[in-house]
Amino acid sequence: MTPTFALLPLCLAGTAALAAPVLDDAVRQRAEELTRTGMHASIVIAVIDGKDSAVYGFGSVHAGKSAKPGADTVYQIGSVTKTMTALLLADAVVDGKVKLDEPIATLLRGYTVPAFDGKMISLLDLATHYSSLPRLPDNFAPKDPANPYADYTAAKQRQFLAAYHLPRAPGTEFDYSNIGYAVLGTALAAQAGSSYEALLQKRIAVPLGMRSTSNKPTHGMLARLAPGHVLSGEPTPAWDLNVVAPAGGVYSSARDMISYLQAYMFKPLRPYALAIKPQRPLAPDSDTKIGLAWLLEQKQGHSYAWHSGQTGGYASYAAFTTDGKRGVMVLTNTARDVDALGLSALLPGTPLPPLKKPQAAIVVPRATLAEYVAEYVLEHSPGENFILTVSLGKQGLEAAGTGVGSAPLFASAKDQFFFRAIDAELAFTRDAAGKIISAVLKQGGQDVVLPRKQ
Repeated sequence: MTPTFALLPLCLAGTAALAAPVLDDAVRQRAEELTRTGMHASIVIAVIDGKDSAVYGFGSVHAGKSAKPGADTVYQIGSVTKTMTALLLADAVVDGKVKLDEPIATLLRGYTVPAFDGKMISLLDLATHYSSLPRLPDNFAPKDPANPYADYTAAKQRQFLAAYHLPRAPGTEFDYSNIGYAVLGTALAAQAGSSYEALLQKRIAVPLGMRSTSNKPTHGMLARLAPGHVLSGEPTPAWDLNVVAPAGGVYSSARDMISYLQAYMFKPLRPYALAIKPQRPLAPDSDTKIGLAWLLEQKQGHSYAWHSGQTGGYASYAAFTTDGKRGVMVLTNTARDVDALGLSALLPGTPLPPLKKPQAAIVVPRATLAEYVAEYVLEHSPGENFILTVSLGKQGLEAAGTGVGSAPLFASAKDQFFFRAIDAELAFTRDAAGKIISAVLKQGGQDVVLPRKQ
């Protein structure tokens, strides 16, 4: 990639080019480096300053070609979709069609919905991740790890709700849940007598002129779609999220997302204002609050709302200051998070973390690798476990988590492994006798200890 193709500013506000918001130098340099080194296939950063906006593109939409990404390049936005589902909830509340404290059971006629000692899950519980539903349903067993949600149907969602036992009362604890947002989208669509996609178009996309935003992309959108990539750089299909679409299935463009964020930023209509109203703390001692999907924080004297997303081949970050002065949307077609890039673009001067150098793999004899083969179990609560299964395949060790497809492991040192498909590492610990007793999953700045199943 030559410097000629590294930067594509486009002013979207119809003002003179000199009025286009400037991208912070550190962010621009980092985006150039990320695409030049192949860590990201392409990156698009939309910046909003007041009523002005600009889009900056880096890398290439198609490998080996100089097809520069821009304002109309389409990406899958992943969990930023949740903010749209939550906005549909806010819209229904403002219209008097539902209430935030309304039990979802009243909207899901014919469903058996779990409760805890008579305490029912409300719409607010789902929208704030306080429902006590798990991150993924316990009957999630994808046939194709590269497209894991494609065979998860409405019937399976219904079966999950009927059989699941809540580990705690709804409304008591934050626990991020994709299936919770799938259920929320299903409930809102049922209330409207519509499909989720039709509701999305009628209440959000069409009113805001978002012509490249859909859970079911048109042929025109697919022609502008940036093909997805896993962390190793290999291509991967965009996920078909099926009934889980309200949690992460929407496709969009930088141009559309500017319109979307500006609707929250400038004297927002009542649904938009309700969506970013603080509802609950992220944790009892946390300053971070959650509105309807949006996370609400303060930094450098600025209050801002944000949400990020990631699917098999894409990542995204959306944020705006609640005073309406600045907003940012970052889109990439590589499954590597862009949160730090987005925050630094939103609040210039926010330090970017140092780039990690790609790890080199070492060769380990198969007999040694066989020592690690086992199940490693994290018990969240009685009857609710996460199991990491380490197995030995033709090419070496592989690891598969509950509800997640298998991914190869690569050794970096004794008892130290890393993934190339996801940004995570796996370390094994031994007792005094040298026997492996646990695995430590290192991901997202957290170390999770999983004892070995005996």
